[in-house]
Amino acid sequence: MDHDPSFMQNCGTSENVPNNEKRRLSPDNVHSGPGDKQGKGKKLCQDNDQAMWPQYFHDALSAVLAFVSSKNSIPTTYTTVKSSVENLLKFPLEISSIAELKALLPDLIIFSYSQSDSIQVEEPQERTAVRKQTQVLVLDFKDRPKGQRTRNYGFQYRKPPKSTNASLQKILHKRNDMFREAVNELLRTFESPENAVEYLRRAAYQHMPTDPTTPSSSNILRIPDPENRISMNDVISQIKNERFYHQQLVFRRTIEAKKAKIVTLDPPLSPMISQVLVSCRKISLFYSHQVAAIHAISNGKNVVVSTSTASGKSLIYQVPILKHLEQNPDVTAILVYPTKAYTYDGDTAQESRAIIRQAASLLFTNFDTLHMSILPYEELWRRYFFIDMFNELHYYSGLLGRKIVRRLRRLCAAVGNRHVQFVSCTATIFNPLSHMQVLTGLAISDIVVILEDGAPSGQKDILLWNPRANREDSKTVESSGISEATTLMIYLMTRGIRVILFCKVGISRLYTYFRNSDMYTLKLRKVCELAMKSLITTLGNEGRHDILQRVKPYRGGYSATERRAIERDAFSGHLLGIIATNALELGVDIGILDAVIMLGFPGTISSFRQQAGRAGRRARDSLAILIADPFPIDQHYLEHPTELFEQKSDDINIDINSLEVLEAHLQCAAYEMPICATDETYFGPTMLQICEEKLSKDNDGWFYTNPELLPFPAKDISIRGAIEDKYTVIRVRSSGKADIVLEELEVSRAMFELYEGGVFMHQGMAFVVKEINHDLQLAIVLRANVNYITSPRDYTNVDALETRRIKEFPTTRAFYGRVNIYVKVFGFFKIKDNVILDAVELETPAWDRETTGFWIDVSETTLNLLKENQIAPSAAIHSAQHAFLNQFYLARDVGTECKAPEKEYKATESRRKRPARLIFYDSIGKGGGVATKAFDNSRWLFALG
Repeated sequence: MDHDPSFMQNCGTSENVPNNEKRRLSPDNVHSGPGDKQGKGKKLCQDNDQAMWPQYFHDALSAVLAFVSSKNSIPTTYTTVKSSVENLLKFPLEISSIAELKALLPDLIIFSYSQSDSIQVEEPQERTAVRKQTQVLVLDFKDRPKGQRTRNYGFQYRKPPKSTNASLQKILHKRNDMFREAVNELLRTFESPENAVEYLRRAAYQHMPTDPTTPSSSNILRIPDPENRISMNDVISQIKNERFYHQQLVFRRTIEAKKAKIVTLDPPLSPMISQVLVSCRKISLFYSHQVAAIHAISNGKNVVVSTSTASGKSLIYQVPILKHLEQNPDVTAILVYPTKAYTYDGDTAQESRAIIRQAASLLFTNFDTLHMSILPYEELWRRYFFIDMFNELHYYSGLLGRKIVRRLRRLCAAVGNRHVQFVSCTATIFNPLSHMQVLTGLAISDIVVILEDGAPSGQKDILLWNPRANREDSKTVESSGISEATTLMIYLMTRGIRVILFCKVGISRLYTYFRNSDMYTLKLRKVCELAMKSLITTLGNEGRHDILQRVKPYRGGYSATERRAIERDAFSGHLLGIIATNALELGVDIGILDAVIMLGFPGTISSFRQQAGRAGRRARDSLAILIADPFPIDQHYLEHPTELFEQKSDDINIDINSLEVLEAHLQCAAYEMPICATDETYFGPTMLQICEEKLSKDNDGWFYTNPELLPFPAKDISIRGAIEDKYTVIRVRSSGKADIVLEELEVSRAMFELYEGGVFMHQGMAFVVKEINHDLQLAIVLRANVNYITSPRDYTNVDALETRRIKEFPTTRAFYGRVNIYVKVFGFFKIKDNVILDAVELETPAWDRETTGFWIDVSETTLNLLKENQIAPSAAIHSAQHAFLNQFYLARDVGTECKAPEKEYKATESRRKRPARLIFYDSIGKGGGVATKAFDNSRWLFALG
């Protein structure tokens, strides 16, 4: 063990050390334990005969805990092992003695108070079994047996460890060796053994556990004021000296601070608006891009602004709106955001909606509400069709964004406002002008694009971090991206640094069957909860409940009340840490952040820059850390880091030519207002053909919604994809009485997360599913004191049913037709520390759907080539499928088959024979015809080689 120079710096003075009788260091009181084969009297420090250390209590403690740790049903608490240890020691086991061991071996010993559920293994059998959370003193080692790897190296879990005498002795010897090494290093640091003992006792004082529920457990270590935190440069230097650092930092890019470019607004604002900006926002000066945009809007232009995160883009549309309201109080504006935060939407109270429509000047909403509630009832909203602002323009791609703005423009023109202005703000993207043109249908000449960023920025350090488990020289390291991310997050928070952790890690096959866009979302939600659980455990073990109270997870699925409460706490500065999915990447102002941690490459360079830009507001120095996954795309950027900063942002595309999507929006548009031939201006040259074939037509040539879609077509057409049924998750109290609705889960999520006996995670807390009614789509969950998670076991088929088109290629063929997707969850594993505790069988209904797709045969020649190079064919096919999707710009609307790694790398031959092929399909319910477009371009796929 390397000696930490800071080990003795904060130990306090001798007055802080309890006046216990000092144990004399001499050969006579050194005894061997079960792990010492050489018998009593063995010297710990061969180069200093007079420097001996009392070892016997450590050996006894180690022997008992090694035994206890091998038994899953025995909690390793201080009270559990105290009597056993004392029988071996022959004198009382003092808490101070264990604290000395903790000070000596901080990376090995866990000794702190934790909630009872962190050590409870069995789930409650009855509702009355739920107990109030209590604090228990946990005493354990971090090097517990991790379980046995299976022959199938693609299987992510391990079998339970073997608890044999030989395995226990091996652990014991290892701990004794670590102990001796630490003692020798300590003794070499001081001139006399007595000084070493004295300093160890002082250090132990800082490791004495404190019960957070008692009045005396006030925080010994204070959290620094974020306003007076140390510089990020010092933070990075200190990280490199920490025990958890093992050369994980592989790249550092420092972006120097930039001064603001201030420009005078001419003509100036009125005294009233100027006073409002100063009093409410403390704004008296304007950046160059703000002035340019405000001038363009004042001249009646449509504007798109693409500048860095936190560059003051919101002021660009706020000032013109204030100017219009000052001149005419009846002016209205719609401000559209990509997410639900702070918007008028389905969460808005019913009694408030009429008041908002009649009295509000500004309407904050989102595309979903435009589609479902505003455009279909345009007669109630006509007063708002004046100025429209779309925030986070880069978010609207793929299916989302198709035709909705064009429907809005059409209605505005019909009610007499042919000059409605569109203002859009976006993070730095490659093609803001063309993207806004495609989204709105406006002429290029009518759009002013502003790219020059005049906002100041503080120094930003961006680190690329490769966890030890990813490296070939660290195969035996039992760590993960989550554990290293939470370690860094805690390290930053203890120094008063406000940090957000974006969860974006490995893509589980369980969630790739449905929508490629949701493939990430479903996994993200799970990882978000697991990261929060890891924080709860770690901070509890360290006794830092003061920090834990200031950390919250944030993700889709939480109730509106929960989301708003978290947003308020974040904006007010109360929260030190947030664990989030990319829901907080967009549009939600959560106040000042000092650091961002990205758990896995977020998919695109634009998203990487967007997330990294969340930190460093108000020109303070900031830090962004990308913690790489083991996946090829993450490792590519570790090897070629300059691409993250020098490569152009990803091109954003909206497919507006899909006939299926156009028909859906025409059905909705006809419901809003009958369609005529001149509406080709908004919907393009194929409009009339679709209207003639799919809509109803009267004698005057007007087109109406097909009667089959009445009375309300918008409800059958989702702008984000399939409109899925949802399961309601209800928490019950110990009395068995229903309490509150925790979440609502789509069917595609529910079958993988809601099953009897499974653990459902919410806000980092574990709930066990006690009952599930598939007819009512209702799940009853109970707060459970368990320390394991569950992982579903499933059987899945993605099969071609019918061939409709064929394309010939030199070595193979591509097919287009009907595809069936069948998923059956038949059981689950109970998992702790990646080790299987139990395997449970289930009987659940299957998920069976049909869609359209295409597939490509893999030739025999290619298969033979893979085998000759010792490449698993199924794994290569899986990789090729995702490589294709990464190059296909509408990939978010396409799904593919993802076999489980344990099947791809199966040690024995599978009895289930499948053709070697790449298969892709339209995401269920989207009806976008994207697979057709991919099939039409399949020749390009072969041209890549």
